[in-house]
Amino acid sequence: MNKTIITVVGKDTVGIIAKVCTYLADNGVNILDISQTIVQEYFNMMMIVDMEKASKPFADIAEELEQLGETIGVKIKCQHEEIFTKMHRI
Repeated sequence: MNKTIITVVGKDTVGIIAKVCTYLADNGVNILDISQTIVQEYFNMMMIVDMEKASKPFADIAEELEQLGETIGVKIKCQHEEIFTKMHRI
């Protein structure tokens, strides 16, 4: 399994989850877990995905998701699970 952490943060608008999930499905990325909250008008989502069967390399997907985020007005970041874990350990 090739786990990746995807975070999405920004002002809440209609269709954020749908657009991100559609992009992932179209590129063979399987969503393993998803959590999202809205605090006042700010949207925050964290996803754990499996990129083992992705149709594109990690770098391409990360860049395209970042561009998608710019299009829909949010910040989207992708990190390999190992890097995310090391950066966020106490």
